[in-house]
Amino acid sequence: MGEIGSAEERDGFAPPDAVAPEFVARWSRGRDARSRAPRSHQGPWRPGADRTDPVALLEGQATTRDLDIVPLRYERMSASPFAFYRGAALLMAADLATAPHTGITVQLCGDAHLSNFGLFGTPERRLIFDMNDFDETFPGPFEWDVKRLATSFAVAGRHRGFSADEVRACVRASVVGYRKAMRRAADSPVLDAWYDRFDAESARRRIRAERDRRRADDVTVARLDAVVKKARKRDRMRSFAKLVHVVDGQLRIISNPPLVTPVEDFLPGAGTDVDEAALMRGLLSEHQDTLPGEHHPISEYRYRHMARTVGGIGSVGTRAWVVLLSGRDDHDPLLLQAKTAQPSVLERFLGPGAHDNEGERVVRGQRLMQAASDIFLGWQRVTGADGTTRDFYVRQLHDWKGGIDPETMTPRGAALYARICGETLARGHARSGDRIEVAGYLGRGRAFEEAVCVFADTYADQNERDFTNFRDALAAGRLPTMGVAPSKESP
Repeated sequence: MGEIGSAEERDGFAPPDAVAPEFVARWSRGRDARSRAPRSHQGPWRPGADRTDPVALLEGQATTRDLDIVPLRYERMSASPFAFYRGAALLMAADLATAPHTGITVQLCGDAHLSNFGLFGTPERRLIFDMNDFDETFPGPFEWDVKRLATSFAVAGRHRGFSADEVRACVRASVVGYRKAMRRAADSPVLDAWYDRFDAESARRRIRAERDRRRADDVTVARLDAVVKKARKRDRMRSFAKLVHVVDGQLRIISNPPLVTPVEDFLPGAGTDVDEAALMRGLLSEHQDTLPGEHHPISEYRYRHMARTVGGIGSVGTRAWVVLLSGRDDHDPLLLQAKTAQPSVLERFLGPGAHDNEGERVVRGQRLMQAASDIFLGWQRVTGADGTTRDFYVRQLHDWKGGIDPETMTPRGAALYARICGETLARGHARSGDRIEVAGYLGRGRAFEEAVCVFADTYADQNERDFTNFRDALAAGRLPTMGVAPSKESP
């Protein structure tokens, strides 16, 4: 017997007559993309015979970073296959680019692994859950982010010792969460889809409801409560107390090399010359021009001190600064983080971007994907004495920041977290791309999620092979090392 009804009805989309024709056309474009990239062909991962040496890719990437810090990055990546995966966004981008893709473009996070989601404060002083790392953001095919997120749960689950079934449940949950959230966005009124967000209180209610259905445990509930409580305490005053002291009556960032290096220890002659303060005033003024509104609170702050810092695994080696400002008096501090913005790892595979300034690329991508963004989020370009330029994006150092520690996740807790991350990624894609076209491609069936589950499993195997080759390169002296123990958390 043949299938009954139209293609849209068979796929679960039977739009009422009142729906505008252009919305129906967008859904149809998504379904048509299946001919370019069938959903069942999204997995497994099969490396080609000409696959680029992953260690060579990392060596090439290191040439654009501060070479004295790169060995610390390698040491952190060598801790586990999951730590390696976190630093290997370039390797995965190179691999994803070898396969056909849907051509359905959204603003990609570019590095959508499970540790790049978390809690932070909004300008309205609400605590929300969202993506929080956009160094690699770039327009591209939506499924690249989905595959990177799903694979991160496969890699992390194996690292935690979960069974094969438990790992697969986590991976599937991330893709199901994405598909269903995208479908809700496609079916929603335009502004409802745009304003959708997931705050901390919603997360608490959600997890307690899952516990009542026996799909979450008391440990997961307790850990979420602890994360929320900790995030609310992790604000600018806590960072100020931890990072700043008074020297000769002046506020100074505490030295802790190589993780925190005051500017006077890093740049000869800095810290004693009034030109440093004058330079920073100029840079902050330029940064203010990229912030929303005509009168911004940053105009009331003055520069006090700065230090070079080391970021997370993927960012180690890219220059980053903590800038200390004060407002009304020394008890009214503001700590900003200025991070170097290099070209996205996706750019070499997807073509040139729309922004000349890489800092602007990061900021505009973040503003597109996040439900709410830091009011100090902006960008600037710095020209050195030798005429070279560096692009930076600037944000508050900490503002109610919190996250889930993957090292403590239980299998059921990880599966629930995976679903929430998938839903969150879908919200970001729905705001930045055509949510209806994506939903049209995904449909209601399980073809896409089954294929991505297979992809995640086989790419986790690839990640383990690459990790072994990476460790061998370190042991053989091909890659540099340093005698500094990795820090779990740095400013």
